Amino acid sequence: MFCEVVAGERAAHLVIDAPDVVAFLDVRPLFKGHTLLVPRVHYETLTDLPGEFLGPFFDHAQRLAAAMESVLEAAGSFVAMNNRVSQSVPHLHVHVVPRNRKDGLRGFFWPRQKYESDGEAADYAARLAAGLT
Repeated sequence: MFCEVVAGERAAHLVIDAPDVVAFLDVRPLFKGHTLLVPRVHYETLTDLPGEFLGPFFDHAQRLAAAMESVLEAAGSFVAMNNRVSQSVPHLHVHVVPRNRKDGLRGFFWPRQKYESDGEAADYAARLAAGLT
């Protein structure tokens, strides 16, 4: 599924379209702006990712976390990754989620939300992309 997004074969609201990674909005976000960061090359888990790509990959995650605060005015962010267990798509991906105090996210109880429309999702993706530093 994520390989299809990377190849442009599956529609997604892109936040980053770089030579080494793609980031796009989660279709079932925890909170609006919830973004998935994936390497263009298919790696299933973090242990499969070559060491020399670890720093550059997480540089993108760091930039996304900053954009959550600057663009979406979030108080912070939640950055997470599953390896095999609870990994719904077998393609390495990092969740970068905007967070605010008392937003209802506790432990691993993660209620999902929906965008009101495709236009609203496109607006979130464009705002985040423009806010990357």
